[in-house]
Amino acid sequence: MASDRFEVVCEVEPPTRSDLMHVRHQIGVLSRVATSFLIPDNHIGRATVSSIAVAHEVERMGGRPSSGQRTGQLTVQSMIAELRAFSDSESFDSPRPLRAGVAAGLGPLPAWKRSADFLFVQISFSIEELLEWRATVEFDGPVYAGVMVVPSTAMARKITADIPQLAVPDGWMAAIEQDPDAGIGLACDLVLAVRESGEFDGVHLVPVNRYREVAARLERELATG
Repeated sequence: MASDRFEVVCEVEPPTRSDLMHVRHQIGVLSRVATSFLIPDNHIGRATVSSIAVAHEVERMGGRPSSGQRTGQLTVQSMIAELRAFSDSESFDSPRPLRAGVAAGLGPLPAWKRSADFLFVQISFSIEELLEWRATVEFDGPVYAGVMVVPSTAMARKITADIPQLAVPDGWMAAIEQDPDAGIGLACDLVLAVRESGEFDGVHLVPVNRYREVAARLERELATG
């Protein structure tokens, strides 16, 4: 069961240049609604500034960062085991234990993922789909529903073609064709629906390049909701 506190974990897009000004702007704007930030590691196949450097910048500006990284040397399962071992070792000197989160698809949750501290659920465009999945999953830690802003029909078609499991529904596509800003409202409405359901501890929000508009709308609607 979800906790009383609803969290908004905002994903920050790492810059493609060494200048971190764009990152600072995202953090400054999204801090109005974000409880923490997720810094992915080259999530769209572009050369970007190290996610560790971006996470350090988030922390320097007072935010709470977490990095999502990939490696060819370790599986996610083995990384969790390594993290647990290090956190329990004498070499680890921190008042807060390390926490490990994993991604979860909208299907059965593998047994080994239940050892994680929290779950980031696959991006969805439907509260009904999310609730149907949540009803089938038992997990003791926080669960964050994935929500993404679709800023254009071009991006919607690319996502649908590249990642079939994240296919943008026809209703969203039609709305965005009529109004390029519709993707902002649809995503924000889904965030509110997730919160109102009481079945999730928060959302993993991917605002892409519409973070200014998303922050302004969510700041208003979360405050009055």
